[in-house]
Amino acid sequence: MAELVDLRSDTVTRPTPAMRRAMAEAEVGDDVYGEDPAVRALEERVADLFGHEAALFVPSGTMGNQIGMRLVCEPGQEVLCDADAHVVTYEMGAAAAVFGISTRTVVSDGGLLDADALIAQVRPRGDWHLTATAAVAVENTHNRGGGRVQPLDQLQRLWDWSRDAGVAVHLDGARIWNASVASGVDLAVYGRLADTASVCFSKGLGTPVGSVLVASAERIAAARLWRKRLGGGMRQVGVLAAACTHALDSHLPRLGEDHEHAQLLAKRLGVDPASVETNMVVLDDVAAPLVAEAAKAQGVLVSQVSPRRVRLVTHLDVDRAGIDRAADVLAPLLDRNPADTTTAAAPAPGDGGVVCPWVSRRRTAAGRGCRPARRSATWSRGPSSRRP
Repeated sequence: MAELVDLRSDTVTRPTPAMRRAMAEAEVGDDVYGEDPAVRALEERVADLFGHEAALFVPSGTMGNQIGMRLVCEPGQEVLCDADAHVVTYEMGAAAAVFGISTRTVVSDGGLLDADALIAQVRPRGDWHLTATAAVAVENTHNRGGGRVQPLDQLQRLWDWSRDAGVAVHLDGARIWNASVASGVDLAVYGRLADTASVCFSKGLGTPVGSVLVASAERIAAARLWRKRLGGGMRQVGVLAAACTHALDSHLPRLGEDHEHAQLLAKRLGVDPASVETNMVVLDDVAAPLVAEAAKAQGVLVSQVSPRRVRLVTHLDVDRAGIDRAADVLAPLLDRNPADTTTAAAPAPGDGGVVCPWVSRRRTAAGRGCRPARRSATWSRGPSSRRP
C-alpha cells in the first residue's frame, strides 16, 4: 500500500533531513541559566520579527497562550474570547484550573473578529458584582473557523480601543505565519497589535516541538518564572531552537505552497475556493465518521471535527502528488448532483471505486458547501471535536 496521505492536521509534520542535521549540529547550553546560545538567538530573532522587546521559548502553544494570558490577567479577572477559540476549546480549562482566570466567550461569524461586538461585551473594573475583563484573546488564523485570517482593520480597531480602555490583547498566533503569507501583512504589524503573543513552530513550519511567547522585556522576565513554575524550564534545548531557526530560514518561505495545495484540493472536491484562505479545507454536511473511515481504508487520513464536518489540512509533508491522491480518494465519497437534494445513490454492480450513500447532495451556488461563516451547532459539540 502507498504511504498514507495524512491531512488530519499540520501538527503531523516530521523533521526533514536538513532540519535533523541542524538539530544535531546545534551549539547548546543550559537554558534555565540562560546559557543556550541557540535559544537566545531564536528568542531575539522572533522578538524582532514581531516588533517586541523580548521573547521566551516554551514547549507548547498551550503553555505560551496560558502564560501570555496570565501576564495580563490576575486571578479573579476574565479573558474575553471567541466561543470557538483554541484557548477556551482545546486547552483543558487551564486558565481557570491553573491561574484562577475566567474565560467568557462571544459567538462570532465563523471565527472572524468583530471588534465592536467584542468590545460591547467587555465588563469594566470596579463593579461590585461582575468579573472584570482584563484581556481579550484573538486567534489568527482561526482553527475552528477553517483557517480564516483575521481582518487587519478589526485587529487595529480592537487595539486602538484597548489602549484607552486599559484592557490587554493576547494573540494566539499558532498559525500567524499562514496569516501573514496569505494576507501579505508583515509579522511585525500583527505583533504590534498585541500585548502578548504566542507563535507556534510545530504546525505549518514543521518542527517537532516548540513555541515562542513575545511581549515586553518586563513581561518576559515574569514569563520566565511562570515557565519554570509550570515545568517548562528545559536544559540543553538548543537542539529544538535550531529546528525552529531552520524552519524560519527554509520552511516559512515555502508556506504559500500549502495554501496553493489547499486551493487545488478545494477545487477538486467542489468546495468554494473563496472559503479557503490558508491551508485548511472544510467539508460540511457529511457523515464525518463514515467518510473518515472510508478514506482511511484507502490511505487518506482526515480529521472529524464534528459529526457533520471534516477538515483537511495541507502541510509540508504532503506534496502535489499526495494532494492529487487525496482528491482521487475523497471525490467519489463526496460526489454530489447539484440538482438533487436526496442522498447519493448506491454504486451499480461492477462500477468499482467507492460511492458514499450517506452524503447529502446539497451544494452552495458556488460549489460544495464549505460555509465557515455560518456557525454550525455540531461544530462546537460532541466527542469528535478534538483536533488541534
